[in-house]
Amino acid sequence: MEALGLVYISAAIMIGLAALGTALGFGALGGKLLEGSARQPEQAPALQGKMFLMAGLLDAVPMIGVGIAMYLIFAVAPGLAG
Repeated sequence: MEALGLVYISAAIMIGLAALGTALGFGALGGKLLEGSARQPEQAPALQGKMFLMAGLLDAVPMIGVGIAMYLIFAVAPGLAG
């Protein structure tokens, strides 16, 4: 029964750390966009387009973490319980 609890705790930690990493990434990305736009205002539209591309790629990190956590909860944990 201890292993079952560890699976749930590890899934929760995985989701939490993925969300924390994504939040830090978005903060750094937005800060660099503002910094680059302040230095070269004529490049702001190009920088904004690249920022949205990177934001889309950065969004994949927590989705992958949630997918692996759901695998742990729904595929690994029932095998440990029975």
